[in-house]
Amino acid sequence: MAEHPPLLDTTQILSSDISLLSAPIVSADGTQQVILVQVNPGEAFTIRREDGQFQCITGPAQVPMMSPNGSVPPIYVPPGYAPQVIEDNGVRRVVVVPQAPEFHPGGHTVIHRSPHPPLPGFIPVPAMMPPPPRHMYSPVTGAGDMATQYMPQYQSSQVYGDVDAHSSHGRSNFRDERSSKTYERLQKKLKDRQGTQKDKMSSPPSSPQKCPSPISEHNGLTKGQNASGTNTGSVKNKSGKGKGGAQIDTEIEEKDEETKAFEALLSNIVKPVASDIQARTVVLTWSPPSSLINGETDETTVPELYGYEILVSSTGKDGKYKSVFAGEETSVTLNDLKPATDYHAKVQAEYNSIKGTPSEAETFTTLSCEPDIPNPPRIANRTKNSLTLQWKAPSDNGSKIQSFILEWDEGYGFKPKYDGEDLAYTVKNLRRSTKYKFKVIAYNSEGKSSPSEVVEFTTCPDKPGVPVKPSVKGKIHSHSFKITWGPPLVNGGSPISCYGVEMSPVERDEPREVYQGPEVECTVSNLLPGKTYSFRLRAANKMGFGPFSEKHDITTAPGPPDQCKPPQVTCRSATCAQVNWEVPLSNGTDVTEYRLEWGGVEGSMQICYCGPGLSYELKGLSPATTYYCRVQALSTVGAGPFSEVVACMTPPSVPAIVTCLQEIRDDDIENPDYSPSTCLAISWGKPCDHGSEILAYSIDFGDKQPLTVGKVTNYILDNLQPDTTYRIRIQALNSLGAGPFSHTIKLKTKPLPPDPPRLECVAFSHQNLKLKWGEGTPKTLSTDSVQYHLQMEDKNGRFVSLYRGPCHTYKVQRLNESTSYKFCIQACNEAGEGPLSQEYIFTTPKSVPAALKAPKIEKVNDHICDITWECLQPMKGDPVIYSLQVMVGKDSEFKQIYRGPDSSFRYSSLQLNCEYRFRVCAIRQCQDPAGHQDLVGPYSTTVLFISQRTEPPASASRDTVEGSRPGRALSDEQCAAVILVLFAFFSILIAFIIQYFVIK
Repeated sequence: MAEHPPLLDTTQILSSDISLLSAPIVSADGTQQVILVQVNPGEAFTIRREDGQFQCITGPAQVPMMSPNGSVPPIYVPPGYAPQVIEDNGVRRVVVVPQAPEFHPGGHTVIHRSPHPPLPGFIPVPAMMPPPPRHMYSPVTGAGDMATQYMPQYQSSQVYGDVDAHSSHGRSNFRDERSSKTYERLQKKLKDRQGTQKDKMSSPPSSPQKCPSPISEHNGLTKGQNASGTNTGSVKNKSGKGKGGAQIDTEIEEKDEETKAFEALLSNIVKPVASDIQARTVVLTWSPPSSLINGETDETTVPELYGYEILVSSTGKDGKYKSVFAGEETSVTLNDLKPATDYHAKVQAEYNSIKGTPSEAETFTTLSCEPDIPNPPRIANRTKNSLTLQWKAPSDNGSKIQSFILEWDEGYGFKPKYDGEDLAYTVKNLRRSTKYKFKVIAYNSEGKSSPSEVVEFTTCPDKPGVPVKPSVKGKIHSHSFKITWGPPLVNGGSPISCYGVEMSPVERDEPREVYQGPEVECTVSNLLPGKTYSFRLRAANKMGFGPFSEKHDITTAPGPPDQCKPPQVTCRSATCAQVNWEVPLSNGTDVTEYRLEWGGVEGSMQICYCGPGLSYELKGLSPATTYYCRVQALSTVGAGPFSEVVACMTPPSVPAIVTCLQEIRDDDIENPDYSPSTCLAISWGKPCDHGSEILAYSIDFGDKQPLTVGKVTNYILDNLQPDTTYRIRIQALNSLGAGPFSHTIKLKTKPLPPDPPRLECVAFSHQNLKLKWGEGTPKTLSTDSVQYHLQMEDKNGRFVSLYRGPCHTYKVQRLNESTSYKFCIQACNEAGEGPLSQEYIFTTPKSVPAALKAPKIEKVNDHICDITWECLQPMKGDPVIYSLQVMVGKDSEFKQIYRGPDSSFRYSSLQLNCEYRFRVCAIRQCQDPAGHQDLVGPYSTTVLFISQRTEPPASASRDTVEGSRPGRALSDEQCAAVILVLFAFFSILIAFIIQYFVIK
């Protein structure tokens, strides 16, 4: 057998509320035309709806599509298939058939093989494709219409294709040999009618599939009609152009006639018979379909085994039927029926997924029985000694309920309490706060029902009694006391949840609640001292508060006096005030004294009066100052609260006394005209203005008239006598007058400063100048009254300080050679600095050349040697020459042997075995305009040279060494370094010896 295209497992995505067209739309000459696309079983067809969503339709089905221009657009199909257009009376159908050489009717193509998008020329008719009902058998009108369409629901679980030993539903397509022969006979007839195509059929057609729903039609067009539903499918010749659409429709119609004949056989079944009818069960039996159709019997088409489905309705013959049984038996017992109910039952036969028409309805009525179990009673009302119960009547099951029995259990078992037709009952004379159990039983003529579920209800508790033994606990205070009580003897059957206490003064009956809580004691506060109060109590449980107890009177203890009224303050002057106050409430005791607090700061007042009086006078106050005061009353019980604080301000007056009068030091004065010999600088602190702004100050400093100055706090008194003592005091002035004078201070002007001394230079060098001035020792103590200030002019022409002190000499260092410097000096004492002296000019001399290093001597022969020394650069343009001296033998003086600019000299007057000492110095030849001057520098270190006879060449080296040794004499610096090293070595050695031998 040839392979069939694989089936596509798709899921149903069609909306159940979309309906197909009632009939094909034919428009031969219009611009729009409906084209039916035939989808074979096992295939899937995908379209795009108007909302842009994709919709998948699984076969078998016919999809009505609307062509906007009336033409058939191209259909994209998988490889190996081709679309074929069939037109009947203007209605076009598109059938997809395979192009293989052999076409099997049982093979079904899958249109939904490749993901081709829907064509733009194919517009699906809106709301056309819902899932069809279970069975559809509807003829299509028209001359070229197809046979009856078999339209199952679009389910991906349906399997079409090659016939296997077991179908997808687990049932054999051919149950026995007889049914197999019947199927083969039908298949043979179909092949004979196909004529030239019978040789192309290589596989049997698919067996008819089961339809899951009853018949439903809409205006003559069945939902989801398929031209090839359960038959062999569409047919195409080898060339694809053989038979026309009319021939294929004829073949399909002949195949559907066979299906109709088989359906007619299945529909020839009589209604079931009901027997053994009970209240909730019935037995239904039926017979197989009769093979006698129209008076004839076709034995070749009668199968041996059928499937049956029982449909039952309890809403009338034309009501909704529900499937309650499906199987191969011909008898069934139905359970769980309703008593005294009319039922209608039909039977429907089925064979190989082909169902017949249901039989006529069998009507039967179930018997009546005892009522159903009642619902448990529920509480409608409850009190402390009664319970009102209600219940609903259950189903009477065909026999009227005659009565209800209410049973109750007080703890000794259930007993009947009520028997009657009412649905409510009040159980009375019960105990408060007690649990009771109840259940209900219903009776009719058939018997009694089972009892309902047991429920439990509790009666309400009663309100509690009066609390007992109220009394005062502890000491009674002036503003509070504590009371206690016991719980009531009767709590009403419910625990006490809280207590309430009400209290009112005796003189007026206006009770107020002062406590509510679970405790058996409370503290009542905010009471008045020495007052009598009445209180009463009550207890509460979940039912509410019980009755009040009797009233009990309690008198509070006497307390301290009440708060005084704010005192009255009267200012008699700027420094005196009178305070008055009134007597407050005494609270049962007399006031013994009063306390008056007074102060300038509200938070830190001090007691200024304590006594029985009602007024007090305060003196010594500050003018224009705010004061605060308050008063307190005291009795034998205690002190009452202070009154409110009262503020008062004294009137303004003349300024206060000036303080902090003092002299300003000379160093703090920046006035250039200030002279300590003729001026005195003073400062003072600003006094309190006592409420009136200070306008000026008056300074009294001797026999002269007082000096008035403005609003300043410092002043310089000038034009005074040198070295004179003055007594100074000051007072402030405002619009109210002059304040008191300050304390007196004594200040003395300083004497006039001394004249500058004469300045002279006593020593000089090219870098230093030593200056001297005045009469006295070079070093003087710093306590001397006269100080000197030496100044020198800098490069910018300004004089800068070089020295300030009592000495009479000063050495100016780090100067330049041959440079003139200007100096001036002034003398200073306690009177101040004296005038500057005249300018003095001193010039540094030129510097001499530096000392040269020891010359080097090299022997040429026995009588000649070469002497060399270092060379110096010209000194500020002045040339440098050298002077070489020698001391021969035991002479005591050096003689000059060379003077010139060279740095070497050949000495040719050597004598054998004679000592020669050489030294050299540099000479600076100054070219001054005044004249020529030579500045001779210090001589170098002396070098010793001993001349000896020259030996033969073998000993020549030894003579040269000996002759050169004197030339390596150590200099003074080298000798000092050697001595220092030796001293350090011996010091370390001695320290080590002391450490080792003495300390250890």
